[in-house]
Formats: sequence, structure tokens, C-alpha cells
Amino acid sequence: MLYISAISVALLLALVLLTKRNKTKADGILACWLLVIGVHLVQYYLDITVDPYYFPYLMIGFPLPLFHGPMLYFYTSSLTNQHFYLRKHWVWHFAPVVLVYVLMIPFFLLSHSEKLLVFENRGKGFVFVLVIQRILVYASGAVYVILSLWLLRKHKQTVRDRFSQVEKINLTWLRYLIYGMGLQWLAVFYGNDRIIFSLVALFVMLLGYFGIKQVGIFTNVPPTNEPAIETSTEIEEKNSAAPEQHKARYLKSTLSLEAQQVIHEKLSKAMNDQKLFLNPELTITELASRLSVHPNHLSQVINSLESKTFYDFINGKRIEEFKRIVALPENQKYTLLALAFECGFNSKTAFYRNFKNITGQSPTLYLRQEHIKIQSD
Repeated sequence: MLYISAISVALLLALVLLTKRNKTKADGILACWLLVIGVHLVQYYLDITVDPYYFPYLMIGFPLPLFHGPMLYFYTSSLTNQHFYLRKHWVWHFAPVVLVYVLMIPFFLLSHSEKLLVFENRGKGFVFVLVIQRILVYASGAVYVILSLWLLRKHKQTVRDRFSQVEKINLTWLRYLIYGMGLQWLAVFYGNDRIIFSLVALFVMLLGYFGIKQVGIFTNVPPTNEPAIETSTEIEEKNSAAPEQHKARYLKSTLSLEAQQVIHEKLSKAMNDQKLFLNPELTITELASRLSVHPNHLSQVINSLESKTFYDFINGKRIEEFKRIVALPENQKYTLLALAFECGFNSKTAFYRNFKNITGQSPTLYLRQEHIKIQSD
């Protein structure tokens, strides 16, 4: 019953995605992946229910496990708008599938009775193919889970360089999806098919549940040109090596130090005079447009001369503004959250986390130390 339910869910979700209006490339990839999962579950269900006489016919699905790693990687690449990794030599990701099918040609050319004899003798004559397939499946699982997590890490850095608020959309569920795939591959190492496919069935159920809750995946939301955004918790994780990484990224840039300093002066003036950071939805594209510079150049200036990401830079300015206005006597009639919103934050969570990350203490403790009294929230 579990497998039939999972097969039904996988095929239904694939149908929903394929018939969805305004579907994205990520939707198409996920639909294809769900179809593969559904077919794979059908193969296993038949394997445990049909007469052994028909086992040779089920060998057509023998390479199916090698599809899941690339599909996870392609889906992650597309969902995080890192299409470069999706376009580049994508066909080679399926070379292991082709290799296994080629190695199985001699088996497919056997008569049905000869194929049954191979099964009765535990793969005699094709043990080498079984070993190669098993090694490829192990390698595929490890490599593509790692690659997918690497894409998420790169996406995280891109978000920090482009956005100042990140609470509205999240990709936490995608990280859990990757972890779920990793868990399934760990089960593969133990070689228990019932455990493996039970996890696959559970994976499909959870994918359907969280995918439907995830805005823009199964719903008819028009695609956006902006990259998907992670949760504030993930964005605000600190990376002590970030400044060095930023500098390394721009070693080949044609922007001279003098040009960087000119842009930095324009940036500082805009921050001090116009206080553009007060805009809760400020992005690096919008800020660059206001400064009449290229977004990539502005990002380079912030990363190199401020040794910060755009996210940290803008929220640092917001915290500075909060510390300034909270000390003014006329503002003591307002609440902490009201003043935080006035400084450009759009949620209590974002304000508290940024304040703690930047100052090393909570806003309440800061006010107590500065002997500042304001209205309670």
C-alpha cells in the first residue's frame, strides 16, 4: 500500500507540474525527476509482487538509480538560478547510465530461458556488470549530494551579495531534500532494498507535502528574474573566510583601485545623505542604479573595501541608524520594534539577529547598558 500511494503521488505531482501555467525550468526538471522516481517505484513493486518468470523483463530499469543524482543536481542548479552548471556538458552526467546499458547488451540478447538461468545462478556471467553498477551508484550518490550542497553554498553567497532582506522566500526545504537524498544513499550502502524503497516512498510523500507548501513550486506563480532566497537563519551564518574569498573572486576584474575608491565615495555619500538603507526591500541592483554603476562593480567595492557582503553592509548601516535614533529623547515614546522598522528592518527576527551578530549583544541588553528607556513592545 505504501508503494502504491507513493507511485500515485509521484505521478500526480509530475502531472501537476507538467500542466502548470508559467512553469519554470526547475518545475520541468522536478516533473521529469518525479516520473523517474515513479517508474523506479513501479519497477520495485513489480519485483516484489510478480512471478520470478518475469524478472528478466524488469532488468530494463537496472540503471534507474543512476538518474537520481543528476536530477537532484539539475534541480538544485535550476532552482537557485545557477544555470551555468546546468547547461555545461549536462549530457555527460548521464554517461554512467549509458555505460550500464551498453554493458547489459549481451544480457538483453540472451533468450528468455538463458536470462532465467542467469537469475538462478545469481548473475553468473554478469557479475562484473553488477559490480560496476554498484560502484557507480555509490559514487553517484556521494558526488551529487556534495555537488548540490556546494551549489546551495554558492547561492547563499550570491544572496548575501545582492539582497538586504531575505525573510520572504526560503530554500531550507531544498537543503532538507538534499539531506533526504543523502540518507537514501546511506541506506543503499546497507543493501536492503525494502528499507531503501520505503525511504524513497517517504521521500516522495514529503516532497509532495513541502513542495505544495513552497510558493512557486506547485502553484501558478509567475517566474521571477531574481534568484531564489534562503532563510535569514542560513543567510546570517557567519563565514570568517568571506573577505579573502571575495578578494579572490575579483582578482581578474578590470576595475582599478582608483575606480573602486570613486564608487566607494559615491556609496558612502548616498548612505550618509540619502540613507538608502532605510528601504526594506533594497537590492544591490536598485542601489547600483541609484549610483549609476554596474551591480557587479558595486558588489566588488563593498566586498573589497568594506570586507563585507551587501547583506552585512546594509544591515550594519541599519543597526547604526537604530543606535542613533534610539538615543534621541523624542523617540523614547516609541517601541523597540517600531524604531527597528523605521531603520529598514521588516521583521523582529531579522532585527534581533542582525543586532546580535553585529554588536555581540541583544537590543535589550544594549539599551540597559546605555541607560536608554523606551516603550515596551
